[in-house]
Amino acid sequence: MEDDIKQDNIFIDESKKILEEAERQGVTLRVMGSIAVRLHCPDSIDLIKKLGRPITDIDYVAYDKQSSKIQKLFENLSYVQRQLSYSYVQAGRLIFINPVNQEVVDVFLNRLAMCHTIDYSKRLEVDSPTVPLAEIILQKMQIVMISEKDVKDTFVLFREHDVGDNDNNMINGKYIAKLMSKDWGFYYTVTTNLQKVKNLMPQFSVLSEQDKTTISNRIDSLLRRIEDEPKSSSWKIRAKVGPRKKWYNDVYSAPK
Repeated sequence: MEDDIKQDNIFIDESKKILEEAERQGVTLRVMGSIAVRLHCPDSIDLIKKLGRPITDIDYVAYDKQSSKIQKLFENLSYVQRQLSYSYVQAGRLIFINPVNQEVVDVFLNRLAMCHTIDYSKRLEVDSPTVPLAEIILQKMQIVMISEKDVKDTFVLFREHDVGDNDNNMINGKYIAKLMSKDWGFYYTVTTNLQKVKNLMPQFSVLSEQDKTTISNRIDSLLRRIEDEPKSSSWKIRAKVGPRKKWYNDVYSAPK
């Protein structure tokens, strides 16, 4: 446990160092993933430790138009850029390696293209130093084969943040619902995973009864918003086919 905490702090400190240098160099960089959860949920650190959710990497999103500046930023920090295949370049992804400890840093440009695509191009100025809470939730919920670590992160996010109509330290349910109303496949994955997170709560004894009630109520609130949002014509047409036809993209890991 102590080793995990020490390693987590190393990741967090390194991510902050990179952010500080990015700001000095005029690079817009926002934290994603597990570090974003930690930074946005300071009152849940004890729960995160009890859940046994270690940090394993550093993820950012940035503007594609600043890709050359990003490469220069990491070069100045003595990181080595990993050469990726054409498909990864096309997906808008840069990977850098810390030669001292082999830590991996992913930088996604404009969007996260995995099972479903999350477009950040107009949302990077909404929050700092992380992406908005809505996008942190969507990053977790867009994974068709959701992992235990993402379930744990989702517990923490809903425990500490209510669902509302804006991005002011809350999960922007209005924004998420509008996105889901235009894309049935994304809607299906997100709503299925939200329900799965609710159903898995009884398996985690470290969650108090109050935690479970709060998380469940907030997930229900988001689900209601998603269901109540008027759906586009394309959504309705795709919904008639349902999961009989593949509704998500395959995800391939970058080479080690």
